[in-house]
Amino acid sequence: MESQKSTPMTDEEREKLAAKLDKELDDFIDGLEKRSYTEGWPEDRWQEEMEKHPFFMTKAPNPTDELSPLMEGIQQLKYDSTENTPEELAATYKEEGNFNFKCKKYRLAILSFTEGIKQKCKLQTLNAQLYNNRAAANYFLKNYRTSLADCLIALKLEPRYEKALVRAAQCCYYLGRFQSCLEYCDQVLEFDPNHTVIVKLRTDSVLKQKMAERDKRKEAILERKARMDEEKLLKAIQERNVRVLGSDNSVSSLKEIEATFPEAVQRPVHLVNGRLVWPVIFMYPEYQTSDFVQEFHEDTKFSDQLAEMFSELPEWDGDRKYTLDNIHVYFEDPDGCAHMVNIDNTLGQTISDKRYRVDGGTPSFIVLAKGTKAEERFLNLQ
Repeated sequence: MESQKSTPMTDEEREKLAAKLDKELDDFIDGLEKRSYTEGWPEDRWQEEMEKHPFFMTKAPNPTDELSPLMEGIQQLKYDSTENTPEELAATYKEEGNFNFKCKKYRLAILSFTEGIKQKCKLQTLNAQLYNNRAAANYFLKNYRTSLADCLIALKLEPRYEKALVRAAQCCYYLGRFQSCLEYCDQVLEFDPNHTVIVKLRTDSVLKQKMAERDKRKEAILERKARMDEEKLLKAIQERNVRVLGSDNSVSSLKEIEATFPEAVQRPVHLVNGRLVWPVIFMYPEYQTSDFVQEFHEDTKFSDQLAEMFSELPEWDGDRKYTLDNIHVYFEDPDGCAHMVNIDNTLGQTISDKRYRVDGGTPSFIVLAKGTKAEERFLNLQ
């Protein structure tokens, strides 16, 4: 069978074929489904997307942030206990804590160091570093007691750990434990006599210790004086046979006459030149009101005190009945019986009456206009 020889294409035929192929390709492309590309990063969020990539992020993700699949995979590989020894995990958490510490995220740093401690690795030096670093994070949060506790553990693991000694000294200073601060300072200065921070801290601690001792001496003197004043006050009250409600005997302790009336709490009974000065309440049942006398001297007569009180007519006394010459003063005994007060007597004479009882650390009296229905009703109730 004879083979047929192909006839070479002319230039014109080639051009026609090329044009035909181009048209067919264009028709094919035009027939494809139009879809937008969604797999890439949008232009307006490319920086945000870059931050999610572990190779390009500039800051550590927050615990609540949603992690990318790549980041999750890296973390699982990094923190997987089946892929890492306790020592490797402890070191990893230490690095993570140091990173957060440098970023001033002290609480996150504490969490990282704590996780490192939980690994219970066998490297004492690494454990000491974890405790010391956690102490540093707590120190910057001003948790001085917690920080000191971690320092002590770090020093138990590494007794000559300089950073832990320095931190312990600083914590003791801010906790006011100046003697302990000096002891830690001296340990540091044994192997670093020119430690600038410790030299200054020791000087400040010596000064603070002297000031604290001085303040303690002053406080002791004031406490001793206060006790003596209380003893004098109690003795004066007992000498006057003052009794309190609920007891037939004279006052046995200052607690029995502790002021309960709000205004009297600020100025309870006290001594002035050896004489008692009391807070006193005058009640006016007719008008359901009262007067509070902050300081009523035991040697002052009721007439003098009342004259001062009624030097101006009270606003509530519309009928102008309450004048010094037109009032009676009463007190009630423990049985509820009323007794008229002789206004020419002093306060001291009145409250020393064996029928009188002080209630709530504040003597009180009832004032009524003479011959009024209010006085009549009051006396009929007795």
